[in-house]
Amino acid sequence: MVLRERGAPLVIEERSIPVPRSHQVLLRVAACAVCRTDLHVVDGELGRGVLPVVLGHQVVGTVVAAGPDAVLQVGARVGVPWLAWTCGSCAMCRAGRENLCVNARFTGCDVDGGFQELALADSRFCLRLPEGYADVEAAPLLCGGLIGYRALRMAGEAPRLGLYGFGSAAHIIAQVARHRGSTVFAFTRAGDRAAQEFALGMGVSWAGDSTGPAPEPLDAAIIFAPAGELVPLALAALRPGGTVVCAGIHMSDIPSFAYSLLWEERSIRSVANLTREDGTEFMRVAAEVRIRVQTEVLPLAEAGRALELLRAGRVHGTAVLVPEDPHGPGRSAGAPVPARPGQV
Repeated sequence: MVLRERGAPLVIEERSIPVPRSHQVLLRVAACAVCRTDLHVVDGELGRGVLPVVLGHQVVGTVVAAGPDAVLQVGARVGVPWLAWTCGSCAMCRAGRENLCVNARFTGCDVDGGFQELALADSRFCLRLPEGYADVEAAPLLCGGLIGYRALRMAGEAPRLGLYGFGSAAHIIAQVARHRGSTVFAFTRAGDRAAQEFALGMGVSWAGDSTGPAPEPLDAAIIFAPAGELVPLALAALRPGGTVVCAGIHMSDIPSFAYSLLWEERSIRSVANLTREDGTEFMRVAAEVRIRVQTEVLPLAEAGRALELLRAGRVHGTAVLVPEDPHGPGRSAGAPVPARPGQV
């Protein structure tokens, strides 16, 4: 499913099977979760990316062919996250901050992603997945989980944690925060009872409108919704010394606000991308916590519909695309098969 023009519908293409080179592997995609970042790519809000491009950066698949320098073997089940490649030589990479690499490439934006049956990936940036998660369950861990986890770490010690916007990332991270002993409060769009009930079903202690007051002062707040107007509201809900973490890759403009909201050593910070270390650490956490991942499964051919459902706020949890199995009921979609040049 290919994006050829910004703002245009995705279109189906048939392509010959690519041959993995150097560190690349070829994956038979079993599942690919849909992310709000995919919408930002479609809408051209990131100011980067190639066209045409195959979206999707929460990819679960099995290696069916490997390049000569690949660090994975045929048959390995892995995940492909947003971070597709870094240079390893810029100042940020040398400082251990590869998430800020000035030459980085991102999956489903700068290189083709997982809205397809077969996908290339750099084996050095693939992640081993925890046992016990089916393919569809594992896919949302690769962005909603990873970025949410990095945001949670940036929030610091937060016995009382507010989550603004309760979707893919929030419903995963709420469970991790609760496992660590935090009381979690969910803030949704005004009047969105369905989202509030979903949050309560995920174990949060309170769910209500983001425009209203918090039930008690928060130690930290994570904003997952791409709405800049939430920043002053989250600041107003903080205790002195608290932190607001903006977890999205894109956000509407933040309105001006009184300095008194920031005073008393409150802070605002953003989270950008992820590192491979983040990925390895979060997969260990996911194995420990055994996160309950809420998904809505659609066939790959309905990728456009999945994006529109997400845009309309009609997905509770994460939409996950699953390619139809071309090998019939006798073979799992994740099972390794020989890759022959020209096969589609």
